[in-house]
Amino acid sequence: MRIGIIDDHPLVREGLISVLSLHEDFKIVGEATNCQEGIAMILEKEPEIVLIDIKLGNESGLDIIREVKNKIKTKFVILTSSAEQNDFLQAEILGVDGYILKEALSEELVYGLRLIYKGRKYYDPGLLRLQMRKDDDPLELLTQREKEVLLALGEGLSNKEISKKLYVTEHTVKKHVSQILAKLNLTNRTDAIIFVYNKGLIS
Repeated sequence: MRIGIIDDHPLVREGLISVLSLHEDFKIVGEATNCQEGIAMILEKEPEIVLIDIKLGNESGLDIIREVKNKIKTKFVILTSSAEQNDFLQAEILGVDGYILKEALSEELVYGLRLIYKGRKYYDPGLLRLQMRKDDDPLELLTQREKEVLLALGEGLSNKEISKKLYVTEHTVKKHVSQILAKLNLTNRTDAIIFVYNKGLIS
């Protein structure tokens, strides 16, 4: 499988390359240290799986996923030291294929990537605590697409802007917005924006 790595720490990138190069089914096709380099690398090299750290200096690796998710068929895996619930929720809303902590054993990383390559999702066992805390989370009432629309509402986008961003019709966006407000017991778009900020989904 063709792998891309986006991390701002040289030692982390070198370590990942050393570990994955031991296995014949992994081929590193590109590296990047920030969002601009990451987006360019993905669009040029078209890796089948991209490992992305959430914290890239002052930038967020999640912004890379937002930018290219609908432009290319690539599986996105968060590889980070962050087990913060908000980071995990934002990644899940974006529909990442995996979330692996940097403290994971190399065997766990390899196993997770192989599962993801076959079309499965893989979450680090260390995230089980977060998964359990999500059981009472109202966000779990929403579908994947509704979560994406909610995040776009939080960014202050209009229905027209959301339709362009998610490649759906304005009618579909209106339908999603209505469903979101009903499921979360919100009155209007302003309430949705406040909800997103209170959840820490947008800083």
